[in-house]
Amino acid sequence: MDWTVYLSGEIHTDWRDQIMQGAAALELPITFTSAVTDHAASDAAGDVLGAEDQAFWRDHKSAKVNAIRTKNRLEQCDIAIIRFGDQYKQWNAAFDAGYCAALGTPYITLHDAKLIHPLKEVDGAAMAWAQTPEQVVTLLRYVVSQ
Repeated sequence: MDWTVYLSGEIHTDWRDQIMQGAAALELPITFTSAVTDHAASDAAGDVLGAEDQAFWRDHKSAKVNAIRTKNRLEQCDIAIIRFGDQYKQWNAAFDAGYCAALGTPYITLHDAKLIHPLKEVDGAAMAWAQTPEQVVTLLRYVVSQ
């Protein structure tokens, strides 16, 4: 079986690349999908619909355009990896986790120990909590190879 794994969350580090490279090195039967990771492109996704004078409405339109991709990718994945970084609040990642939980789609959270308390509800619905991309690759190897 080929698996589809959606990579959600923090876009400022190379965690996605580490997971994809680790899975490729093990020749795991996984196709990875993701949100748009170019911050400027994501913020501008709704600009084609017309200029906005207020940041709220620009963000509102872009969020809806981005949600077309995100919603479909989350609904089509077999498992999601949801990364929370230290530098920024990833509200979108928390939303993706909640959407996965509502869909019954299994997900793994990826974050440092210092975020255990603020993410207790998100982690509570996750199938696993990993602290490193290497742990995620090990989990994926087990899940897709057994």
